[in-house]
Amino acid sequence: MEAGRVTLSIVLATILTLSTLVAPSTAQIADDPKQPSEMNNTMVILGSQDLANCFMHFDVNDTSGSTDQGYGQKDFSEGSQVNVMFNCQLEKSFIENLYLKNGSIVFDFTVNIDSMDCNDNSDCTNLTVTISKGQQVVKTQEWPVEQVNSANDVNLEMEITVDEMSNTWNKSSQEPFIEFEYSAPGWTTLDCNFFLDCPGYFRLYYYTIGNDTGTIEFPVANMTDPNNPDGGGTGGGGLSSSSGVPGFGLMAGVSALAMAAVAVSRKSEE
Repeated sequence: MEAGRVTLSIVLATILTLSTLVAPSTAQIADDPKQPSEMNNTMVILGSQDLANCFMHFDVNDTSGSTDQGYGQKDFSEGSQVNVMFNCQLEKSFIENLYLKNGSIVFDFTVNIDSMDCNDNSDCTNLTVTISKGQQVVKTQEWPVEQVNSANDVNLEMEITVDEMSNTWNKSSQEPFIEFEYSAPGWTTLDCNFFLDCPGYFRLYYYTIGNDTGTIEFPVANMTDPNNPDGGGTGGGGLSSSSGVPGFGLMAGVSALAMAAVAVSRKSEE
């Protein structure tokens, strides 16, 4: 009887210890709202007022560190080339790899650009946006200068269909990276020379709470298998059964041992 009790005590102590060691990695992510998860899948773009520091994370309720005016802008004197090239990087590295299910990554953003149109003699670069995972380009898209340079807010959307190349984003080496590029002539018309001051500028609106621009939606999968973005037939959204929880099998096995120890103890007492 005494041996059975000792065995039971040892097994129960082991369970308590393992419960802290095999906790799902998703619990770590849940503790940090800036990390992506199936239910926390919106990445927001924030930054400084001069576009020198643009950063991103997954907490839609946190805009700390971003300018209060809600946008970054670079100004250019009259007649100067309106020329920008800058990037936005993830503020904090992923704790775990990011896996995506079938669907689309959707980037919604708004710019306001004031420049002249291009002609055959102009040095021009269309508004070019490139989304990469680390050093690997996922998609590049262009919008003509004449479509975006009206000095009015222009809302744009970029969509990426998830495929084998984009369904896995490895932590530390393949995290989201967005680059913006634009170049067009500044104002040199006669009315600017004699009657008006005509500076140019490039403005990008950041995410603010209650304003959905400056966001990227990821179809995050609740899973750990990079070769099975649909979750192995458990409902299309990833692993939903207990078998998908890291450490579950080990805990089940240890629990079975505990039950066996209880049975032995009771038998000895009888």
